[in-house]
Amino acid sequence: MNRSAKSFQDLVVWQKAHRFVLDVYRYTSGFPSNKEFCLTAQFRRAAVSVPANIAEGFKKKSKAEKIHYLNIAQGSLEECRYYLILAGDLHYGSTTDMMLKLEETSKLLESYATKISLSL
Repeated sequence: MNRSAKSFQDLVVWQKAHRFVLDVYRYTSGFPSNKEFCLTAQFRRAAVSVPANIAEGFKKKSKAEKIHYLNIAQGSLEECRYYLILAGDLHYGSTTDMMLKLEETSKLLESYATKISLSL
């Protein structure tokens, strides 16, 4: 865990997750308009959940609470992985770049959760 972090915004994992959300919004803006309230909304909701849960867990006092919120973030990231697979299968655009960003965020999140579980 980054001991010098004064807020969740100082965490590199949160910063990457936030950038992933922005990328998801840009990526889904190209989806067919008749999918606006289906895949687009679900994908965006799942993406937003990742940095939101990192932020919520940041201020929790117990290790168990922190890990709980990080696990929710990890689950939301896996949900995003599925939406990328689905978007690719529906030919809504290339998912290669988005998958790389998701993987990077996932690795950082896993590392952060491991550090918390070992250090508190």
